[in-house]
Amino acid sequence: MPKKTSTSNELEDFNEFEVESLGPPKIDSPLLGYSRGGPGGESIAWDAFTDESHRVLKNATMDSYIRFKESGQPPDSFEPAGARRKIYFDPSKVRAGILTAGGLCPGLNDVIRSLVLTLFYRYRVQNILGIKYGYQGLIPAFGHALVQLTPVLVSEIHQFGGTILGSSRGDQSVEELVDSLERLNMNILFCIGGDGTLRGAHAVASEIKNRQLKISVVGIPKTIDNDINLVSRSFGFETAVAVATEVIRSAHTEALGAPFGVGLVKLMGRDSGFIASTAALARGDANFVLIPEVDFDIDGPGGLLTRLHDRLKSRGHAVIVVAEGAGQKFFQGAEVLKDASGNTLHKDIGQLLAEAIRRYYKKLGQEMNLKYIDPSYIIRSAPANSSDQVFCSFLGQKAAHAAMAGKTDLLIGQWNDHFVHVPIAMAISERKKVDPMGELWNSVLERTGQPELVSLK
Repeated sequence: MPKKTSTSNELEDFNEFEVESLGPPKIDSPLLGYSRGGPGGESIAWDAFTDESHRVLKNATMDSYIRFKESGQPPDSFEPAGARRKIYFDPSKVRAGILTAGGLCPGLNDVIRSLVLTLFYRYRVQNILGIKYGYQGLIPAFGHALVQLTPVLVSEIHQFGGTILGSSRGDQSVEELVDSLERLNMNILFCIGGDGTLRGAHAVASEIKNRQLKISVVGIPKTIDNDINLVSRSFGFETAVAVATEVIRSAHTEALGAPFGVGLVKLMGRDSGFIASTAALARGDANFVLIPEVDFDIDGPGGLLTRLHDRLKSRGHAVIVVAEGAGQKFFQGAEVLKDASGNTLHKDIGQLLAEAIRRYYKKLGQEMNLKYIDPSYIIRSAPANSSDQVFCSFLGQKAAHAAMAGKTDLLIGQWNDHFVHVPIAMAISERKKVDPMGELWNSVLERTGQPELVSLK
């Protein structure tokens, strides 16, 4: 994470969990005027505002509490998300922009819808603009028109996968992006996306700060890989796992339906194996789970092929689940390619494993029936399930509240069952990964009975 350059005294006061603000909020929130019906039909003033003096602990364990108590320092904690009594922006003057960038993911339309409905009905913001195809939509050279977002336009979009605003990858000039925000008189920019999108949002927020402009930038973390640091769950992940479990079920059925059947499923997970691990746990049919965080060999005693052969001899079928970023060591020497966002394009481990298994059994002269399934684009383009839809609604609401209060350079996350504000700089400082010694991976090993897949020396 970028370090703050300052004097030693300033460093002592610097808190990396502190959220940037455009200035003191001085306007009464329109939510103060809302009321609800009481049990006897009487009108009760709505009062669910968030008290910023309350904090959400990063580590909610007794050991952590004792350690900080003994040190005399306050524990690491997040600012809670939610509506404030005082807001920074005058809703009647606000022009808000919403963009989606990076790969598709279940729930994108749900977040867009939640943002629009909260801004329009709760804050009475009339000017909400959809920015087409990610950051490209703010670059004049691409010629993408803006979309006026209204409750009527977004009323049904949550029923569909993808995003009505479109998406794109690629680096755009930060200076041009901020120039466009100035020309458009945009006060708020919502950036819905994963690691690359959030890096872009942080760069935009930094340039805005350098120019001393009053524009709020709020991120909503999107990645089915669930790999964003300090975010316990990103939207789309639960839907991805739900679809992936059905694919594993199909692979298991195919494996059972043929002599010495093998079902091989490749799931998304560029650098983190959360989908493969969680789907394998949910379904319980996988016998081998391969993820980027855990080393494995293909050949040799103790390698995958030997263990697979043992499994087929004893049970007659097997299911292998592999994350797309697993086993990249087998492609050493190959040309390294990157996508438009700068992400390394991993080689196809699924196809490599399929070919290796077929060669192995051809050499043995034994029957083996392999079914290879890659459902990646089916998963990421699926509509969000009910759990993710509720989660997306909360994320959109909390993002709208943060922006109207003048918060900036932050994303909305969930931590210890609370919605919180996470400085984007902290979230992009590293990538969240499956801990090979942690509870999730140990649960996978217990569920599958998978042995160590490293060739014995």
